[in-house]
Amino acid sequence: MRLATFTTTADADARAGAGAGQPRTGVVSGERVHPFPPGLIMRDLVERGLDEVRRLADEALAADGHPLADVRLLAPLAPASVRDFVAFEEHVQGIRQAVTGTAGVPDAWYDGPTFYFTNPHAILGPDETVPFPAACAARDLELEVAVVVTGAGRSLSVEQAREHVFGYTIMNDWSARDLQAREMQVSLGPAKGKDFATTLGPWIVTADELEPFRDEDGFLRLWCAVSVNGAEIGRDLLSNMGWTFEVMIAYASRDSRVEAGDVLGSGTVGNGGCLGELWGRRGTQDPPPLAPGDVVTLTVEGLGSLTNVVGVAEPAPELPAARLRDPALARKAASP
Repeated sequence: MRLATFTTTADADARAGAGAGQPRTGVVSGERVHPFPPGLIMRDLVERGLDEVRRLADEALAADGHPLADVRLLAPLAPASVRDFVAFEEHVQGIRQAVTGTAGVPDAWYDGPTFYFTNPHAILGPDETVPFPAACAARDLELEVAVVVTGAGRSLSVEQAREHVFGYTIMNDWSARDLQAREMQVSLGPAKGKDFATTLGPWIVTADELEPFRDEDGFLRLWCAVSVNGAEIGRDLLSNMGWTFEVMIAYASRDSRVEAGDVLGSGTVGNGGCLGELWGRRGTQDPPPLAPGDVVTLTVEGLGSLTNVVGVAEPAPELPAARLRDPALARKAASP
């Protein structure tokens, strides 16, 4: 199943008995989307699980629905949280060189599927303009696939994690590389280099639909490609990941917790899945950073295509510099 969140025209909403312009969820079949009952958001569907969603889909498909050409697709899900992994060795090699100037892959990468948390409140959908920070000059994209978690769990085994896979969607982890490089000198982050925008879409494809692509080691053999203004800059197989999505869910839950609606990104595919990887390998910004008005399209076999336009946000207000104090005076002030 392909599950979408969308809005329709006022006329179409009136015919469906729904409020004009209100987001709806539905199942996509062919070139039509068939709405679920009003009021059901994607998080509700993810929490109910695949069996209940199949029942709702059967009912929805009995009605005519709307042509996809007549609806506006939104981000399919407002995530409970967003973890982004770095599961592609080739990407780590290139981007580490570009951001920190250090060659190679750190030994710690091989120990487990490292991730960072990004901003679940800055999610964009298909065809939206991406508001890069005004202070950023090294604008970049990241071609990823994300898994959507169903059901809560703590310290799951890999086998248990398989039962927590609801489906998959395309993810673009937009990156302000110059901001990222500066803030990560503090050995923390990324933060403002990443948290301004993440795109998900165009829909969620349920796990069962992608089983034919699974190889003997449990990886999804899906071709992934990215283009800027119609010119392809990178292409890779998703199965070149170092860990499966089930392992990543298990790792995320270790000594912690995952919840229904959590989104886990694969990390950027190799072989040009982002500009930064190519910059690191070539020693120069070739291709150049993204410019306002550039059109970025991610395409993943079995999942569809996701397009956005590069934009620039209004400048943020200035902040004061850190207050510096004499260490001796600071210690004296803290003494009893």
